[in-house]
Parts: sequence; structure tokens; C-alpha cells
Amino acid sequence: MGSEKMKKILLCLAAASCFMIAAAVPTVVLAQQTVQQPPLITEFQKIEDQWSTSRVKVDQFTLETILSPTFIDISSTGEVLTRNQVVASMFEKEAPQVVMMEQRVVNVRVIEDIAIVTGTYIEQTKLDGVVHEQRGVFTHVYQHVREVWKCVQSQRTALPGDVQEAKKKKKSDKPSNAAEPFHIPLLYKGAKPGTQSTNAPPTN
Repeated sequence: MGSEKMKKILLCLAAASCFMIAAAVPTVVLAQQTVQQPPLITEFQKIEDQWSTSRVKVDQFTLETILSPTFIDISSTGEVLTRNQVVASMFEKEAPQVVMMEQRVVNVRVIEDIAIVTGTYIEQTKLDGVVHEQRGVFTHVYQHVREVWKCVQSQRTALPGDVQEAKKKKKSDKPSNAAEPFHIPLLYKGAKPGTQSTNAPPTN
């Protein structure tokens, strides 16, 4: 009789455990549902994913639907490119080719028809058979034009150490032949005390 009672007690405990687990499942599902991304982040994450895919697949058409004709790109190394130059760089044999790109939206701020999107990125480029990975943060400025968001400016900041490495991996400083090239000139800081600089403007 003692063993029969023990079996009944164990069966009751097992049934109670199953009931508790079953009751906890809806709570877990509910918790997962409450961690959904805000609509704005979801919307722009979709655009950023298309952007990343177009760079890897060298999809000029999709990239041009995302970037505004007046788009300006400021890379992590300080290089300034127009949309035409960004597109042209995808087809240059001597330029690093993007083999993997992941952009994650962290925050979106909308001011009238302007959206400021910030997030993190991971980019892998390949040049001469060598793959280089860079990680950092980005800021993308979008403008709402004819019911569509168009990116007008992009700026990236690499994690410490990645900027110098990216400069070393660059094969040449040959300017692109694409239209509208320009650069930001460095400011003249003046010669050090006790020295005469050859770059200083002549004096009368």
C-alpha cells in the first residue's frame, strides 16, 4: 500500500508540474510579443537592409532608388563621395568590393519631412584576395519625397583602430572619373614657432 500511495503522489506532482509549465507558456509568448520594434525603426531597417543587399549584389538600380541624386557620403576615412561616385566605385576593379554588409537601426528621429537614422554597421570588403572587416556607427539623413524616403547624406565613424587599417588597405588615391568630384580642403594651421613654412602665403 505504501508503494501505491507513493506512485499516486508522484503522478500528482508530475501533473502539477505539467500544468505550471503550460500556464507559463502564454506568459513567455506575451513577453516576446511586447519586445517588438517601433514602426519607424522597422520601416527604416527594411530600407537599410535593401541598401546593404544592393552593395553586396552590386545592384545599381536598387541603390539608386534609396539614394537621392544629391546624396553625399562621408566615409569613416573622411572621403567625400557623391551618389554617382558611390555607384561607380562598385564597378571599379581597383576599389575594395563589399562582400558583406549589415546595418542595424538603433534610433530614428523625424523632424517634419526629415528623418535622422542612427545605428551600427559591420562591413567586410575584399581587395587583392584579402578580406577586411570594419565595425562602427552611422548616421543617415533621409528626406520624404513623393511618399518615399530618400537618403541625402551618410556619415560613418569606425571603431578605434579600424580607420587607420582601412587607410592601409586602400590601394591608391586615384580620384574617381564619376561626375561632380570634390573634397574638403585641410585648414592651414600656421608654422611652428621658430620655423618657416613653405605653405604659408607670401608676405609683401
